[in-house]
Amino acid sequence: MDSLQTCCFTGHRPEKLPWGGQEEHPHCVALKESLNAQLEQLYQKGYRHFICGMARGADFYFAEAVLSLRETHPEVTLEAALPCLGQANKWSEPDRLRWHRLVDACDATTLVQEHYDRYCMLRRDRYMVDHASAILAVFNGTRGGTQYTLNYAMDRQLDIYLFDLNHPQNPPTHLTQSFLQKSP
Repeated sequence: MDSLQTCCFTGHRPEKLPWGGQEEHPHCVALKESLNAQLEQLYQKGYRHFICGMARGADFYFAEAVLSLRETHPEVTLEAALPCLGQANKWSEPDRLRWHRLVDACDATTLVQEHYDRYCMLRRDRYMVDHASAILAVFNGTRGGTQYTLNYAMDRQLDIYLFDLNHPQNPPTHLTQSFLQKSP
């Protein structure tokens, strides 16, 4: 797939989201609606392929939103970028079932490496950024994998769409490379 038509995603697991695992919380519902709207806008701009790292939390929201977009636009494809075999093995049963349902619904699956090691998630994140021209991000400003992925996306000059967790009903802020170069 052409990276110019590809968007990837990075975001937090439930432990770093203000509502935790309570997806019925109004802020979570608003974020999901904003994700849906942004994906439709990206589709209108020519994006057809979307890559998700399939982690719990915001990745699940993204994958479900892309699958919803695919119902309206059948040419949309979703790729699961898995960091290693057994990614979901230690998760709760509901999360494992959700992961399997989402991975099974994907049009493609990329296994970054077979065995877990402490860098497999970062390698997965680099794979996604290396194969995209835009990234959607649910980021609360804390250190970790989401920050690493955003920094790498900036280095690779991707268009960045940053969702505000304090105001999830708002459209994401679009950060282009020219904006990032002007930032202190």
